[in-house]
Amino acid sequence: MLFSRCPSSSRGVNMERFAEEADVVVVGGGPAGLSAAIRLKQLAAEHGKELRVCLVEKASQIGAHTLSGACLEPRSLEELFPDWKERGAPLHTPVTEDRFGILTKKSRIPVPILPGLPMVNHGNYIVRLGHFVRWLGEQAEALGVELYPGYAAAEVLFHEDGSVKGIATNDVGIQKDGAPKATFERGLELHAKVTVFAEGCHGHLAKQLYTKYNLREKCQAQSYGIGLKELWTIDEKKWKPGRVEHTVGWPLDRHTYGGSFLYHLNEGEPLVALGFVVGLDYQNPYLNPFREFQRWKHHPTVEPTLEGGKRIAYGARALNEGGIQSLPKLTFPGGLLVGCSPGLMNVPKIKGTHTAMKSGMLASEAIFNQLTNEHLQSNTIGKITSLPKLTFPGGLLVGCSPGLMNVPKIKGTHTAMKSGMLASEAIFNQLTNEHLQSNTIGLDVQEYEENLKKSWVWKELYSVRNVRPSCHSVLGVYGGMIYTGIFYWLLRGKEPWTLKHPGPDFAQLKPAKDCTPIEYPKPDGKISFDLLSSVALSGTNHEHDQPAHLTLKDDSVPVSRNLAVFDGPEQRFCPAGVYEYVPLETGEGSRLQINAQNCVHCKTCDIKDPSQNINWVVPEGGGGPAYNGM
Repeated sequence: MLFSRCPSSSRGVNMERFAEEADVVVVGGGPAGLSAAIRLKQLAAEHGKELRVCLVEKASQIGAHTLSGACLEPRSLEELFPDWKERGAPLHTPVTEDRFGILTKKSRIPVPILPGLPMVNHGNYIVRLGHFVRWLGEQAEALGVELYPGYAAAEVLFHEDGSVKGIATNDVGIQKDGAPKATFERGLELHAKVTVFAEGCHGHLAKQLYTKYNLREKCQAQSYGIGLKELWTIDEKKWKPGRVEHTVGWPLDRHTYGGSFLYHLNEGEPLVALGFVVGLDYQNPYLNPFREFQRWKHHPTVEPTLEGGKRIAYGARALNEGGIQSLPKLTFPGGLLVGCSPGLMNVPKIKGTHTAMKSGMLASEAIFNQLTNEHLQSNTIGKITSLPKLTFPGGLLVGCSPGLMNVPKIKGTHTAMKSGMLASEAIFNQLTNEHLQSNTIGLDVQEYEENLKKSWVWKELYSVRNVRPSCHSVLGVYGGMIYTGIFYWLLRGKEPWTLKHPGPDFAQLKPAKDCTPIEYPKPDGKISFDLLSSVALSGTNHEHDQPAHLTLKDDSVPVSRNLAVFDGPEQRFCPAGVYEYVPLETGEGSRLQINAQNCVHCKTCDIKDPSQNINWVVPEGGGGPAYNGM
């Protein structure tokens, strides 16, 4: 146990911060982070090693911040737990029917899904991903992973040599003005040899790491989408368990990337999951993703399914769409990135859970290899209680120094010689194997990225790398469909070129004066709904009296630039009503009001703000949405 001290900001307040030591710390309790933690403990058990693995998650419960469609490809799950069915994994709905279509305002044009196309879902399962993640958490805990839900990783800690030392959770019990409450507590420091960052899309710690280690130097800008989702119970006569439906087209124009999903779940009641995704590289500042979603539900081929039903949940989350061109460097001294944090989603498949899980597993295998290659004692020696620990930073013990004599034989020379030989082999392995070298205190596990590039994950992402950027042609989304139908289906990604994205999403917005306002119909309260009643269904809650987790770099920018040039797009792209422009008390002009308590942690504001003036940071642990199987 260690203690660190920081300067006190308030007289009489204890500013000591408690610190724990672990072998590996994982930040984020989603599919990637939990798979990484599970695989580490599996390897430790297989090799008779003791590893302390700690995982922190900002949600109050594992899975409570998880939101996805989701149609799960079970490939990684089968690798992680071949007996997942016996373990009771909540995969209850195998896909039985796969449908795809192009919507016009009044009709639907069916599009055949040919074998080999990325959107084929044969063998996949429709799941409530939050429930699946909760199950992964149970498996991790049974293996000995220490789970800390409700603890938000707020700060990356560094060694003096610049390598990552671990993380610190945020302080709690602080008033809006920064003064400590009577309940004030300092955050916890978790130190580790390796820290795995699995924060999900657009993680706030990952942003800092990109800058510190220049991880995005050799990749294109990441591109994103905003996904909005609802759960409905419907008339049992309209329920088709196992049916998967996707559409593109209306209500979006051809130059706005996006589409819909509607999945029929088989979980004991007539339940459907439906949602709408809008690419955040859209250009018209008047576009409102939430209202596009509500409008889509009134399409003649969608509304009949929902009529007579009841909406029971709502949520939203940003997702990575950049593909392999937008992947940063994944490793750095003391840490690495897995899952949706760097952006391992397969966009044409509309899936990222399987690739996220596999990346976590590959990371753990590389970490375990590096950690155990630093320990020279064998399992046999390790169990002899009279022997001391044989290794320490920068040195080791051999021969009779630690006591390797065989007393009944009255001999020790042969064991001493062999210990020296084994030590030298391990030393040579460490010195000559570039994967095992670490010039910093925090281990630099470069083997992970190299192994990922040799895996099926890389092959899969490379094969679809041109599908999403092909939608930037004159034909827009339909150009992307043509590209997929010709080049991907025929060449499987082997074309000798790689298309580029146009640039960061925030830079794509056009000035309001160059765009046409979009008129949206009023919600009817039966099929379509207003924003605030929707947010209420997310279970979102934050302690009101705490420092804002949605911060502005410059308070003047929202009015002087965002409102003046783009007509305040943050009041439309936010799917939770966090941002609104209200009149000044003087009656002249407006100001930006931030309703931080509404935030569903989607990160869209941090991504799409045209001035890049909004900085999303973690609120107190446990705050945010309380999704139940989203």
